Amino acid sequence: MKKYILRRFLQMIPTLIGVSIIIFYLFALMPGDYIDSNRNLTPQRAHELRVLNGFNKPIIIRYLIWLKNLIHGNFGFSLKYLEPVTTLINQYVWNSFIIAIVTLILTWSIALVVGIFSATKKYSFFDRIVTLLVFASLSFPSFFIGLLMIKVFGVDLKILPVGGMIDTGSTTNGISYIFEVIRHMILPVGILTFLSIGSLTRYFRSGMLDVLRQDFIRTARANGLKERTIIFKHALKNAILPAITLLSFELPSLFSGAIITEQIFNWPGIGRIQLEALSFRDYPVLMTFTMLLSLLTVLGNFCSDILYAVADPRIRFK
Repeated sequence: MKKYILRRFLQMIPTLIGVSIIIFYLFALMPGDYIDSNRNLTPQRAHELRVLNGFNKPIIIRYLIWLKNLIHGNFGFSLKYLEPVTTLINQYVWNSFIIAIVTLILTWSIALVVGIFSATKKYSFFDRIVTLLVFASLSFPSFFIGLLMIKVFGVDLKILPVGGMIDTGSTTNGISYIFEVIRHMILPVGILTFLSIGSLTRYFRSGMLDVLRQDFIRTARANGLKERTIIFKHALKNAILPAITLLSFELPSLFSGAIITEQIFNWPGIGRIQLEALSFRDYPVLMTFTMLLSLLTVLGNFCSDILYAVADPRIRFK
């Protein structure tokens, strides 16, 4: 098992290098940049900025310099915000990370429980309600649900804040600060969970239905095992395997999918920075964020492979 994990980890290195090449060349081939879009710059100042940032060098040299800086933790300098990209992203990425992690835990926990009970109570009233909610979560756009929740819980009922991470002018700290942040997280996390739970619930339900029709389940029932033991000890371990493969895409999709939600609730996350960087063609910020999503995807695949091997003993580690 240790050799398998080490081999899979080492395979991540050439994958990330290949991804970095693709990301750099795609952004390098895009027409225009922040210097071109800034009309307040004189031609002389624009030329100075190009030389200062190395835009006048061959693309292969620029990539090698960027890769060397990347390895040393230097992700470039943001011309829009006039500060290092590392400092800029570090201010906001953890706020988005909190939302993504809490949403991921809630989504998988709820989808697992609901999918199991929906499969065991096939075609029941509960199953029909779950199917209706699943299709609803897949149908409604995030901005519509977000604005609706703001009106209902923030404007009409006035029980939840409508935006921000803390109250305006708040000076709380310690436990009070944590509870204040949690209170502001309820609406954005609830909406992201509702939007993400549909497809995952369908995977768990369909996987459980397939397993419950297999011969070893009928044999277990014929041997007199309790239904709870059959479901949670024998069926669940096999039904969860297809869903494990989705784990590699969950966290990156939450980061990228939360951009609109962060805008609606004015959450100080990385989504707003990404949109502003896209508008001003601040490519160092965009390349760093894209590389971050790629790293999360590769790490998700790594975790999926390990969990798949742990859940299914039939997998050979060679």
